[in-house]
Amino acid sequence: MKHCCSEPAPHAQAAHATHAHAHAHAHAHAPGQAHSHAGQHRHAHHDGEEGGHLHDHDHGAGPGVGRLAAALALAIAAELLHFMAGDALWSKSLGLAVAALAIGLSGVETYTQGFAALRRGRLNINALMSVAVTGAFLIGQWPEAAMVMALYAIAELIEGRAADRARNAIAGLLALAPEQAEVLQADGSWRAQPAAEVALDAVVRIRPGERVPLDGVVTEGRSSIDQSPVTGESLPVDKGPGDTVFAGTVNAEGALQFRVTAAAGNTTLARIIHAVEQAQATRAPTQRFVDRFAAIYTPAVFVLALAVALGGPLLFGMAWLDAVYKALVLLVVACPCALVIATPVTVVSALAAAARRGILVKGGSHLENARLLKAVALDKTGTITAGKPRLVHWETVGAEGQALAGLAAALAARSDHPVSRAIAQGIGAAPLPVDDFRALPGRGVQGRVDGRELVLGNHRLVEERGQCNAALEALLRTHEAQGRTLTLLADAGGVLALFAVADTIKDSSREAVAELQRLGVVPVMLTGDNRATAETVARDAGIAEVQGNLLPEDKLAAIEALQQRMGPTGMTGDGINDAPALARAEIGFAMGGAGTDVAMEAADVVIMNDDLRRIPETIRLSRRTHAVLWQNIVLALGIKSVFMVLALLGTATMWMAVFADMGATLLVVANGLRLLRARAG
Repeated sequence: MKHCCSEPAPHAQAAHATHAHAHAHAHAHAPGQAHSHAGQHRHAHHDGEEGGHLHDHDHGAGPGVGRLAAALALAIAAELLHFMAGDALWSKSLGLAVAALAIGLSGVETYTQGFAALRRGRLNINALMSVAVTGAFLIGQWPEAAMVMALYAIAELIEGRAADRARNAIAGLLALAPEQAEVLQADGSWRAQPAAEVALDAVVRIRPGERVPLDGVVTEGRSSIDQSPVTGESLPVDKGPGDTVFAGTVNAEGALQFRVTAAAGNTTLARIIHAVEQAQATRAPTQRFVDRFAAIYTPAVFVLALAVALGGPLLFGMAWLDAVYKALVLLVVACPCALVIATPVTVVSALAAAARRGILVKGGSHLENARLLKAVALDKTGTITAGKPRLVHWETVGAEGQALAGLAAALAARSDHPVSRAIAQGIGAAPLPVDDFRALPGRGVQGRVDGRELVLGNHRLVEERGQCNAALEALLRTHEAQGRTLTLLADAGGVLALFAVADTIKDSSREAVAELQRLGVVPVMLTGDNRATAETVARDAGIAEVQGNLLPEDKLAAIEALQQRMGPTGMTGDGINDAPALARAEIGFAMGGAGTDVAMEAADVVIMNDDLRRIPETIRLSRRTHAVLWQNIVLALGIKSVFMVLALLGTATMWMAVFADMGATLLVVANGLRLLRARAG
């Protein structure tokens, strides 16, 4: 029945019950194959984490709305008989029967689980309610016992459905990937088949408005794709041949064909879902504290209630029935349900909100600890910069004009070197035919264009041709100081034009760095690039501290130095060379779009759309989550404390007790669910 208990908080593994798992491996979860059991979950018994153990709760097996409505009507009838029919035997007998029926309709599951817990020597919410309601019925407070059980069951139903919103928030992603895919057959025809059966390298077709069934690389067609379910990007992304598409995203405009690169159980979407579920099963530091506190608190409450029931009459001359009633009220009002459920609901809500923004946090502890970061180290290539060279400048050296660009584009278009491709794309001119084309390894290319013998190459090639001079060297140094890669177009007479290519900074990087600084977090650049290039990019991004020429072991040492000098440090990167530093940092952030599998495995947080602004978002969400966790703890303990004092003073009734318990629980659940609405900023 209930989500909480007097023992350690529910593992958020309950979220797994929204879709049945038959796998143990992280990548074996296939969208479309999982079975949904929304609102129906079983909290298994666990021994291990913090030495705690769980109560058993079968939320789906609880009474339905119809049974609870009937139970509430019968409880009201029992109250009316008690107040209106007096002490007549027939009214008492009828009232007892009506009250017992109300308790039976609303409380069978509570009694079943409560007595089972007592037999095992475990004190959970069902045991508390079973003892309290039975005791109240036996001392003649049968109308109140019936009403308390009915109200308790109704409040539980409301609480359970509210808590399920948090636990199932990520489960909606399962419905995003269609179960069918239209696959190209050997005879050239197209046939729909289950996505789970589509083989790697198969060609799949999607029409406008359809969802992408599997991960793949576009082979034909152009369109824009809404990637928000996977990367959190608010605007559609243009896709063409060579671009990656993700399962669960939406094709907006044109028809596309793509080659499948991941099986259904291994798509990016499937890995996101499974990683969030695993994160839900880990405990944040605050949750571990609450678990330990609850393990001591509940036995103490039982001892206190027993002391009131026995000590009141023996030491203070209270009537036995009054003392027992006061003890029963104390048991109900002191239930730590609100305290225990406050943390998992809050953490799961925050994890789900992060996933919707394209931030994949691998555990509650990482989510909560991100607020402690004092510095964040940032790799340059692919993290601060786009990771793709781009033509940023070109100029003529001789007297010739714009026609030189076309000549250079013709040679560059024939090469597959990244710098050459950047030049060809940057110029954008239709390539002219090239004769006698030849690659010059480590130097450039040469060929005859429009009857002219030309070379397009680096500084070394021009030096070897004896075509350097002081003026050209000075011009090259000016660009090299800005971290640019230079390519020169020359003919037999000398250098004709200069083309500068650079890995440009992402539009979002400056904003992300500024936001980190506003949060009091120091950004530091760590890169393997040369010092001049690193300083140029760092200056452009607004980063004051930069280290260049770093090998992987140097980055690791730099992280350790930052930790000693500044405190908790995060690391952000996307390459294999970043993996050691990502693993060593308190929080490792991997770029999930361009990042390597090694980097993403080593990281604690994966940024699915490579937007650095997600890092300050994660820190802000961490701070909000920590604040809400402690709001809930203070709220739960505060309400309990007030009503426990009232119970000891004899001014609290069982009605007040159940409203205090359930009211506090619903308040903390609602407060935790606010994090589901977390947005940027």
